Amino acid sequence: MNTTVIILIVLGLFVVALVVVYNGLVQLRNRVSEAWSDIDVQLKRRYDLIPNLVSTVKGYAAHESGVFQKVTEARTQAMQAGSATDKAQAENMLSQTLKSLFAVAEAYPDLKANTNFLELQRELSDTENKIQAARRFYNGNVLELNNKIDMFPSNIIASMFSFSKREFFEVADGEKEPVKVAF
Repeated sequence: MNTTVIILIVLGLFVVALVVVYNGLVQLRNRVSEAWSDIDVQLKRRYDLIPNLVSTVKGYAAHESGVFQKVTEARTQAMQAGSATDKAQAENMLSQTLKSLFAVAEAYPDLKANTNFLELQRELSDTENKIQAARRFYNGNVLELNNKIDMFPSNIIASMFSFSKREFFEVADGEKEPVKVAF
């Protein structure tokens, strides 16, 4: 009878440990999804600002159509990107094209003094900061999830229930700085 009780206690502890680890993995997976959603919200805000910014600059620099087309194409590619890696690459390209748009704006003093343009620049700068914070939050949660998936004994439970590692949202080497907005 004592052996049966000990076996039941050990089995019960094993089941409790399994449930605790499983629930921890589910919680981490959900936090990663929430963090990705935070990035999407900020990117959507960025995508919404870009057409207004382009149309404002177009009014002053209509002959710079190549820059406007590149910004529009980069925005479209970024909006259609799927995985974290594809999204990061598309976002890096969009940041580069936005830099070229601001470079064009530098050549037009009247544009730089336009209150609508200045407000759009401020909002875009604020959005870039929020995107950076959302990326850090996402990557921190991905790190925690990936560590849990790799470490013993949670790696056994993760493989049993098909938990998979997530990709980090990384920026290219040349994109370590936020978009520079000159006032």
